[in-house]
Amino acid sequence: MFETKYALKGIIVQTPVFDKIEFHENEYVICEDGKSVGIFKELPEEYKDIKVYDYSDKFIIPGMSDIHVHAPQYGFRGMGMLLDGDSEWETWFERYSFPEESKFCDLNYANLAYSRFVNDLVKTTTTTRAAIFATIHREATELLMRKLADAGMAGYVGKLNMDRNSHYGYQETTEETIRETERWINETSEGYGSIKPIITPRYTPTCTDESMEALGKMATKYNVPVMSHLSEGLDEIEWVKSMKPEISCYGDAYDMYDMLGTTVPSLMAHVVHPTDIEYELLKKRNVTVAHCPASNMNAAGGVCRVLDMVRDGIKVGLGTDVAGSCTLSVMRAMTDAIQASKLRWVFTERNGEPFAKKHFLSVANAFYLATMGGGQFFGKVGCFEKDYEFDAVVLDDEDLKDFIDRPATDRFQRILWNHHARTIMVKYVQGKKIYDRDRDQQNY
Repeated sequence: MFETKYALKGIIVQTPVFDKIEFHENEYVICEDGKSVGIFKELPEEYKDIKVYDYSDKFIIPGMSDIHVHAPQYGFRGMGMLLDGDSEWETWFERYSFPEESKFCDLNYANLAYSRFVNDLVKTTTTTRAAIFATIHREATELLMRKLADAGMAGYVGKLNMDRNSHYGYQETTEETIRETERWINETSEGYGSIKPIITPRYTPTCTDESMEALGKMATKYNVPVMSHLSEGLDEIEWVKSMKPEISCYGDAYDMYDMLGTTVPSLMAHVVHPTDIEYELLKKRNVTVAHCPASNMNAAGGVCRVLDMVRDGIKVGLGTDVAGSCTLSVMRAMTDAIQASKLRWVFTERNGEPFAKKHFLSVANAFYLATMGGGQFFGKVGCFEKDYEFDAVVLDDEDLKDFIDRPATDRFQRILWNHHARTIMVKYVQGKKIYDRDRDQQNY
């Protein structure tokens, strides 16, 4: 039975602004009709009789958003990080990614693989929203959308477009990719529950100009957002330059087709090496950057200029980028982002100065990226301010404790670096409980 009005009591943590983290100890957050009413020290008079779920001494956080993850790659996460050869990332695609993704033409295989992905996404991470890459296969993509909707998740799923430069028979003709994408949008335009379609050219090198033009027109016609990859690696950037020498920067390859936040919101993963021209373009467009620290490091690609971007008004959230990374945990993405930011500072700004001013992501900054930063792509998502959608996760740190009475701030940091599956106690999406650890079941 879906409750329309209730409160959670506990240690409520949120970051409504980038540089400030709030701890509301033993306070209440109220949900009404799937939206947050706000955080209160005591229940207001008009809510004094509502059901209260008492999670005293447990942490209650806004749900986190994973804004870049490849569902069909989940099965080989943790593999291929140390390949032989001069081009490890290209070899990774040839050996792992394309062969695995090509298997999703078989709906029986897709059913098995996507069932595991969705089950683990619900049970083992704090993710409540996600932007998910599927494959070029329309039917398998719709299958993934149904499974996510049935599990109570919210977010976007993209049917990939690739009509050139792929492998292992894993490629559509230009006519097929345009036809199948438009059919898919029409079939899923109302979404499966809160799972919606998002137009998804894998990236410029795998999509012809004809398909990119058609996709851009579809995005505008159907008001469907766009996601892809941008400036992830130096070799990729040079490849794009060789294919489209007339453009001023990689971002132009999307912008010229209205897929860089001109007519609909755009979500671009990585953006590790933006040129000055591209950086200025991102500042002017409705683009959210998906920072994927683990996969950037695994690919030896570099570290995104996250602090600069946020200070300059560019929207940034976090992506796990499975299977470029090995985990669906956005909390792990938070700590990876902090550590990557420290290394960037050491090697680009500190310059050996012992007392240099520190300039890297804080816990507050990283938590903001995981909640509000990525959440804004989905609407009013990512905190417990009034009228935000009520996505919440209860965290239990009982088995992480030592023998000292630690403050909530220290305990929260310990959760970030040491969490595991049982740390996630309860999860709500849009006010509905979709996971309860102690019952160990999902409301499918």
